[in-house]
Amino acid sequence: MTKIMVFGKNGCAKCQTTKNKLGHFLSQWEMEKQVDLVFQDLETLDGRAEGAFYDVTSIPVTIVEKEGRQVARWDGEVPNSQAVKLVLHEGAHVAAH
Repeated sequence: MTKIMVFGKNGCAKCQTTKNKLGHFLSQWEMEKQVDLVFQDLETLDGRAEGAFYDVTSIPVTIVEKEGRQVARWDGEVPNSQAVKLVLHEGAHVAAH
């Protein structure tokens, strides 16, 4: 299964925008059942642990994993919808930092 993780904080506007934008596009592309969208709140113990595992040093960070393998990452920015679509539909590898 494909998973998109958004690392951020609840009070962060860019983090909320990222989460909402991705949720909107997954719905529009009819991919809600194929892609698990997870928000990792870095102000919680679990969120900090996951953030440390994925080497999150800025917010927001968006990571796309397919079958347990990282295929895309955006650090400190809201991902471009076309780049996300390309990764999800075509399986392209994207590393934007």
